[in-house]
Amino acid sequence: MRLEYLLDRLKYFSQPADARLHQVALSALFDVLDATERTDAKGGVLQDLERQKVALGALADHPGVNTQALSEVIEEIDRAYVALSVVGRTGQSLRDNDWLTSLRGRLAVAGGGTQVDMPSFHAWQCQDEAVRCADLQQWIEPLLPLDQGISLVMRLLRQSGEQEHAVAQQGAYQQMLGGKTYQLLRVWLDPAIGVFPEMSANKYMAWVRFSEQIGQSKPQHVQRDVPFRFALCAL
Repeated sequence: MRLEYLLDRLKYFSQPADARLHQVALSALFDVLDATERTDAKGGVLQDLERQKVALGALADHPGVNTQALSEVIEEIDRAYVALSVVGRTGQSLRDNDWLTSLRGRLAVAGGGTQVDMPSFHAWQCQDEAVRCADLQQWIEPLLPLDQGISLVMRLLRQSGEQEHAVAQQGAYQQMLGGKTYQLLRVWLDPAIGVFPEMSANKYMAWVRFSEQIGQSKPQHVQRDVPFRFALCAL
């Protein structure tokens, strides 16, 4: 989910915009590189895609299954799997780019991207918007197979859960998991209520606690009943 967030942020700020917003895009790009250095994100996504393909394939002979829709999803999984399999280490071409590597180090320092610290970056920011966008799209391209794979896995995961209605008594709710393994707990609530959920779980139970932010004080656990909906999701 962190990579999904970072990749979405990267794509959003890479659109035609002011150079200062494109600096945000570059920061997101470097965050993606940092995140993929520490974990085998590519391998994890490939495993999830293979697992989901096997699970969906087992549904082919079930009565009531839309075989055409099922085939389309499996084909989409196959395309994402192949695209991700053929690329090497995620973002390696970006790590081999000397200018990006130098800029990455500069932007890691507070104020390090100024014209005084890195004149070449200032010169890039002064380029025409179309030139900056073209560069950003070129740097994003090696990450697209990972982005597409993550988007597909997360979409299928989110769609796997069925919504249920619940009420958090005095702002707290617990749900027994019944020995099943889930990867995601989703929560929906009316924004007008003015609270936000904090979730935790172990292999036996999941907890949802609601808090509210008032003024400049720390978030406080609410002491009233909160109606909400939730879904337990598993690939």
